[in-house]
Order: sequence, then structure tokens, then C-alpha cells
Amino acid sequence: MSGNKFDSQLGKVSIYGETRCCVGHVISSKDIEVDKAKIDIISNMAAPTSVKGVRSFLGHAGFYHRFIKDFSKITHPLCNLLAKDVVFHFDKDCMNVFNTLKRELTSAPIIMASDWSLPFELMCDASDYAIGAVLSQRVNKLPHVIYYASRTLNDAQLNYSTTEKELLAVVFALEKFRSYLVGSKVIVYSDHAALRFLLTKKDVKPRLIRWILLLQEFDLEIRDKKGSENVVADHLLRLVDENHGDGQILPLNESFPDEQLFVIQDKEPWYADFVNYLASGVIRDDLTFQERKKFFSMVKHYMWDEPYLFKYCPDQIIRRCVPESEQQSILTFSHALACGGHFSAKKTALKVLQSGFFWPTLFKDAFDFCSKCDRCQKMGSISRRNEMPLNNILVVELFDVWGIDFMGPFPSSFGYIYILVAVDYVSKWVEATATRTNDHKVVLNFLKDMIFTRFGTPKAIISDGGSHFCNKPFEELMKKYNITHKVATPYHP
Repeated sequence: MSGNKFDSQLGKVSIYGETRCCVGHVISSKDIEVDKAKIDIISNMAAPTSVKGVRSFLGHAGFYHRFIKDFSKITHPLCNLLAKDVVFHFDKDCMNVFNTLKRELTSAPIIMASDWSLPFELMCDASDYAIGAVLSQRVNKLPHVIYYASRTLNDAQLNYSTTEKELLAVVFALEKFRSYLVGSKVIVYSDHAALRFLLTKKDVKPRLIRWILLLQEFDLEIRDKKGSENVVADHLLRLVDENHGDGQILPLNESFPDEQLFVIQDKEPWYADFVNYLASGVIRDDLTFQERKKFFSMVKHYMWDEPYLFKYCPDQIIRRCVPESEQQSILTFSHALACGGHFSAKKTALKVLQSGFFWPTLFKDAFDFCSKCDRCQKMGSISRRNEMPLNNILVVELFDVWGIDFMGPFPSSFGYIYILVAVDYVSKWVEATATRTNDHKVVLNFLKDMIFTRFGTPKAIISDGGSHFCNKPFEELMKKYNITHKVATPYHP
């Protein structure tokens, strides 16, 4: 191919005695070699420094043991490091075995050229800080590697949930190997079973929806694979390459072309037919006789004053018609802000009408808005009872009712890690003592020595449902002094 030069993601063609073909191998004047770009991660891999690293590396190599002659004999020095109660010492023999296995993993027959008549397989996995993927194909039911790939996550991606990271690994692999996979059957193996259900789930984050849509252009089949069997991708994501750290950005397209232009094509407002008729006399052709009759009976109550449409309401007040895009902000202002007061749905809708706005589903939308208001759900609805003056429900004297609870555990200070606190409900007087434990014996001694002897026996003691308060010795003490023990609900002591 003298005088020609070709460069692409799949390979390169050059002159002067060397030709790179586009199937992942290098054809030179002497021999056929594997393209270094496909095996760069394994070739530059450093020797493992722990038992966990050796086990991960042997799991990767063992997945392709059928292609490595005398695999068990070769790996014997490394296997000895995995024995129980053996001091980890990566000696010269272990390094020779490590280099031998690296050469086997980055050469034929484990590495092969892609065959577009066969389906492709992707093994993906993700950890807290990295993702890994292997592109392979099966020939005579035996897996052969085409491409190794892994990436470290950036600061934003480190905060993703587990499901997002697992799907991120799939999206990264499809983008990385896109030139291989477009138009081909792709089988994705993942140890995260939730990925299979994301394609049919509706209520997911916008980011996941965008990624799922990006997957639609591929002929995908997602299969589960146990984490103990997904050893190749698991090993790749554990290879943290310092040369590919912060500056390595995942090639993920999280936005669609012209996405901002789609917002312009929003649906028409509910009063579009009224405006068309009042402004230009145009009426829809698909209306039936009854619909046309209803339309003319309603349109006479509307007035068009560009750019707004107004309605002459039954209470003799003219109100502006509000499109769907403004309705939520008006409901928020009328219900949740200072002028709203978090009143009921009916009062919220009446406040909207009082402000001079109108739309047909106002009362229904106000009810839905109030039912989803977080503060209203916690506090309950405001009724006439809330507007009445407060009345004293229970009259108690000083030191008649005590609330008691444990605080801690805190960092140890002279062996004390808990604080037992008692508060008088009338005077808010506080009694506290540091304790080493939080059992019922500490509670009994505290009541006898610091409460009963100084303030007298109270009428009631309020505590939570902890075992240090709800036990037989504590109840016997309460019964002996004729004290009522009240158990408060959780989080409301």
C-alpha cells in the first residue's frame, strides 16, 4: 500500500514496511502483532502488592487458563502466596510468573481479531472509583479478547449511586467500542441485576433516562453474571493507573443535540382554540356538532387582549387565563409563601381567584398541590380548632412530671461515655450525670439519689421505649412510689 495512509479508531495503515489493519492487529513485514492500544492497560500493569491483588490477577488469568499451556504449573509460585498464614513476599519467581501471564494475556490466542459475523460480548463492572470493560467474542464456545478498557471516575461520578455507576460502565463500554458494536448483536454481562429492569422502569432520574435512550441504538441483551464469575472486568477496574487519573474524562454524551430547541415546541395552552377564534375567527374542523355548540356557548365569556386572554367569571370579575407553565408557580405563591399560610386546597384556590387568575382545573390542581406539600403532610391541615385560644389541658405542680433519657455514646472521658438527663416539665430544671453504661441499674440509682431525695417523688415520669426504662425493676420502683410511667413515641421524647 505504498503512498497510502489510513487512520481511524480501529487501526492505522502506513507505509515503509509496516501496515496496521483495522481489525485490532498490526501486520508488519516480519510478523502479525496485537495492536498495543488494545492491550495497553494489561501491558503497563504493575505487579500486585497484596494478597487481594494476586487473587484478582489470578482470577483474570484463570478465566483464560484453557489457552495457557501448563497453567497450574506456571502459577504455582503465585498460588503459594494465597495459602493461609503465609507471609506475603513477591520474590523473583513470582515476578517471572507475573510477566509470563501478562504476555499470555496480551497475545494470541487469547487476543483475536474481531469477526463481524459473530455477536460481541461485553463484560462490565464498576467500583467506588473506577469502571472496567472487556470486549470479546466466542469462537467454538471459547471467549477471546478483542479490547481491554478501564477508566477512573471524576469527582462528579464518584458521587453516583451503585446502579448509576454500573450503568455508567455499560455506557462507557458502548461509547468506547462504538465502531465495533453499531449494527451488531451485543450481549452485556453485568453482576448488577437491576440494570435489566432499568430499560422498562419509568420513574428514574433524568440522567438514567438519557443513558437508556443512548443505549437504544444498539442491539443489546443484558445478562446477569455473578460477581465471583465476572473476574476479568473486576480486575481491570482495580488497576488504578496514575497516568490516567484526573485528566481522563469519560467520553459520555449526556445531552442530546438540539435538546434546548425541543423546549420551544411545548404543547399549546388549554385556551388556544378560544384565542384562535377571537383573534382570527378560525375554528377547528374536527369538532362534532355538540362540541361546536358547547364551544360557542363558552367562547362568549372570553376576551382577547393581546397577549393575554381574559374570562368574565360568574362573580362579575374579569380574570386572566393562565397557561400550564405558570400554574405551579401561582399555586406555590398562594399556598407556601408568606401570604399563603399553608391553608387547605379550597382556600388556596380561592386565593388564586382573589389574585385575578383562572384556569378550568384550578380546584383539582390546588388539591393535588396541597396533598403533596411536605410541610402540610407533617403538620396536618389547619382547621378552626387551630384558630381558637389555647386552653390548659393538664395542670401540674413543680417537679411533678419529669422527662428522662440517655445521651450518647460519646468519646470516652475517664471511662464515661453516656449522660443521663432528667428535665422537669414545668420549671425546665435539668439534672444530669455522667455514666459508664446505659442499663437499668444506672437509671434506678439516678432516680433514688438525685431526684427522689432532692425533689420528692413525682406524679409521672416520661421516657422512651428503651430497655433501660421498660423493665421489671423499673416498673416495681414506679409501683412502690405510686408513680405513673408514660412511654413516649420515638423521636418525640
